[in-house]
Amino acid sequence: MEMNELYLTIINNLNDGVYYVDLDRRILFWNKAAENITGYCADEIVGRQCQDNQLNHIDEDGRPLCIIGCPLFATIIDGKQRRERVFVRHKDGYRIPILVNIFPMKKEGEIIGAIEIFSQNSPTVYEDNLVEHLSGIAMHDALTQLPNRRYLESFLDYKLNEYQRFGRLFAVLFADIDDFSHFNNEYGHDTGDKVLVNIAAGIKKNMNRNDLIGRWGGEEFLGIFSISNDYDAPILGEKFRRLALNTEVPHGNAALHVSVSVGITVVRRGDTAASLLERADQLMYQGKRDGKNRVAAD
Repeated sequence: MEMNELYLTIINNLNDGVYYVDLDRRILFWNKAAENITGYCADEIVGRQCQDNQLNHIDEDGRPLCIIGCPLFATIIDGKQRRERVFVRHKDGYRIPILVNIFPMKKEGEIIGAIEIFSQNSPTVYEDNLVEHLSGIAMHDALTQLPNRRYLESFLDYKLNEYQRFGRLFAVLFADIDDFSHFNNEYGHDTGDKVLVNIAAGIKKNMNRNDLIGRWGGEEFLGIFSISNDYDAPILGEKFRRLALNTEVPHGNAALHVSVSVGITVVRRGDTAASLLERADQLMYQGKRDGKNRVAAD
């Protein structure tokens, strides 16, 4: 028996699940124990990116790790071993608590991926709807059900790490509803809440899988978008401006509208989360100074 075949036989006879991902977090190997623990056979998993959310890892604080805070991605970035307790979705729809150990995979000193070894942390399983609900409470705004500030901050950190490691461009959008305090004074806060809810509904219908748009606070929205070129940013800003402007809120026999001022910036070398947010915020205020209901981009 050749050595590679021997190792494969050993790995497939372990009680622990084992899988390997490349630098794009594409799953290239999935052992028999991984099949037994999760219910997914190798043919259903191998070749997919782990962030496709089929397994949908969630940590003990309710954060969706496949989108933000992925320990596999962190190990690919810094080469450090990690040990985490998480929940994974079984193919039959319930949640399993697992203990994961993650190691960098290296070739000639260069990181080429990561290996995760996981075992069931408890015989107890949990109804998937319950865990999803708790995760939703932790990471989403109660009024609009959009990602909340905590979720957005974590996703921004993730996108920054991705940019620094792989050079993947992204843009940060900051939007503020124009004269919203006057709107609330004239039509009431309940109507103002309906504006936020209706804008959020439009956002959910138009949000791409690799982007995140959420409620930053009050009448402010933050968007984080994967882009291919710098010139994509103002196009995305204009799309958001039009979405908000075209949102209607019934009021008696009339339909009310609001406008937003939008600032959008593209990540640069040396940026931090704070510098990106500050730049997008300043661009948004530039739009207000220039007459409101417009997009300012750098």
